[in-house]
Amino acid sequence: MKKTILIVLGALFVANAAVAAPKAKAPKPTKELLEKGKATFTVNCVACHGEKGDGTGPAAVALDPKPRNFSTDQFKNGDKPDQVFKTISEGLAGTPMVAYGHLSEEERWGLVYYVLEFHKKAGKKK
Repeated sequence: MKKTILIVLGALFVANAAVAAPKAKAPKPTKELLEKGKATFTVNCVACHGEKGDGTGPAAVALDPKPRNFSTDQFKNGDKPDQVFKTISEGLAGTPMVAYGHLSEEERWGLVYYVLEFHKKAGKKK
């Protein structure tokens, strides 16, 4: 019994430390990071969000709700880099957007800045 309690307390301590760990600071959006973001997007995101980030990937027809159109839609958790990073890392409950926490931080930050480029380009067209 004591051993079980110690194991549970240890697990809670480790879990709490992971949650309380400071967030990674956002790197600067370099050309190299954007290129990594594009490559990561092509492999992991195009099927749902489409090559142009407009939510028209081949898998989009089967999804409800439909994938985000990065050029026109509001971002559910906000469009600041740390908010987009959180969405990519944790996914969105109640949607087909899964967590991509298994990607490296660099890959996720690359995705953040690449996705935000769709948003910026759309704003310039208006």
